[in-house]
Order: sequence, then structure tokens, then C-alpha cells
Amino acid sequence: MVFKKSRFKFAALAAAGFLALSLLVSGCGASKTPQEGGNVELSGSIKESGSTSVLPLAEPLAAEFMKLHSGVRVETGGGGSGAGVKQCVSGTVDLGAISRDLSLTESDLISYPIARDAVAVIVNSANPVSGLKIEDVAGIYTGKVTDWSQVGGKAGKITVIAREEGSGTRDTFEAKVMNKGKIISGAYLKNSNGEVQAAVSQDASAIGFVSVGYISGVKALDLDGVKCTIDNCQNGSYPLVRRLFFITRTIPDQAVMEFINFARSDAGQKIAEEKGFVPLVFK
Repeated sequence: MVFKKSRFKFAALAAAGFLALSLLVSGCGASKTPQEGGNVELSGSIKESGSTSVLPLAEPLAAEFMKLHSGVRVETGGGGSGAGVKQCVSGTVDLGAISRDLSLTESDLISYPIARDAVAVIVNSANPVSGLKIEDVAGIYTGKVTDWSQVGGKAGKITVIAREEGSGTRDTFEAKVMNKGKIISGAYLKNSNGEVQAAVSQDASAIGFVSVGYISGVKALDLDGVKCTIDNCQNGSYPLVRRLFFITRTIPDQAVMEFINFARSDAGQKIAEEKGFVPLVFK
């Protein structure tokens, strides 16, 4: 009799697990927005916060989603990938946003890719340098290269600008550029892509790195002879490409899941492309 009860309990647990998995899989792109044939009436609020790389995409996605679902209020915010993870874990937001993969210590969270992005190395528009080798960029950020004349520019000390610890953009830059080297302690650290962009635009001697959505008013450098363009990100020739994610602590409720689905739908990916990001699905 004990054996039968145990078998019954196991079957019940298995059924519950299968149902949860089915909900998760169906939530990751199966349901449709009203534009794609769905008929979902939603209400409530969604709070999203995190990566400032994701923010220029999250804002127009939220605006369009609220047009489709007038009963839902979507609030978006920045703060960086690290903040997005912390707020998601604490439950202060429904959706976190990160511009890097989840780490092993964050593996209990659920991630949903919503677009691809490039990290651009930027200089002031007045700087005559138009391109650098990745090893030269690493040299600048480790302090081995300190003057623009060492890399083909006009003589003058290089002002090094970087993101703060915990930034997803910094994680990508360190992984793909620094080759285990450390960013010099004298670098000026900024808390957002917008702050890096503003600092470089105001300093003719500066260099920085930002999401491709923040290159207005500055010059994006060619890296190893490859321009930072959407086409080059698509075909894989540009070296600093990463994915952007929404993240949740658990299987989300219907409104949140529909917003994630919308971001990943054809309509959402069209918005991503219009905002200068690389869509998840290439046609």
C-alpha cells in the first residue's frame, strides 16, 4: 500500500512538472498578440528595470504594447544589468533586463532573449582616429597605451571612460576585448550607456564603449577593420555582439508573459530593428 501511494504521489508530481514546463514553453513565443491573431484581454501593471542597453528597446516595446492592451500599464527603467538581476530576485520588478548571459549563481532565474546588440567602441567626433585593432583597444584600457599618437592619432593623453562593475556592457567588453586584462584603476567609471556617450561627446581625448543604441553624437570605431553596422552584426563579422534579455524570477503571469511574447514576435522584432538592434530571427 505504501508503494502504491508513493507511485501515485510521483505521478502527481510528474504531471504538475509537465504542466509547468508546458506553460513555460508555450509562453516563450507560442501565444500571439492581437496583431497576430490572438484575442487576449489583459489588465494590470508590469514593472521592468535593469540594463540601460535594453532601455531604448524596452521603452518603445512598452508604448506599443500599451496601445494593443489599454488595460495594462508598463513602467520601464534603467539601473544596469546588475540592478536588474537584484530587483528581479527581490521581486521589486516583474521583469529584469540584462545585456549579458545569466551567471551560474543566477541560474534559478528564467531568461528570454529579445534582441541582439553590438558594443561599440566610441571616440569624440573630432578625433581623427576611425578604427583600431582590438589589441590596441585592450592596450588603452590596461594602460599600456596612453597617448593617441601611439595608435595613429594626434598627440595627446587618452581619457579612458568605462562602465561600472556589474554592467552587462562592461562584461561583454571585458570578455571580448580585454583577454583577461584589467581595466585601469584611473578610468572614469559611468553608471549608464548614456553617461558614457555624454562624456565622450564632450571630451576630444576620450574613448568609451556603449551599446550601439547610444552612438548618436559620437564616432563608432571600426574594430580590426570591421565597421560597427547592423549588417556586420548579422553576418558575424563584427566581433562585439551579444544578446539582450528579459528575465523573470518564476513563470510569469499572463500580462508579463504576453509582453515578453510581444517583444519576441514579428512586431516586436520590427521595433528592435527600427531602433538599431539586430533582430533575433533573420529573414
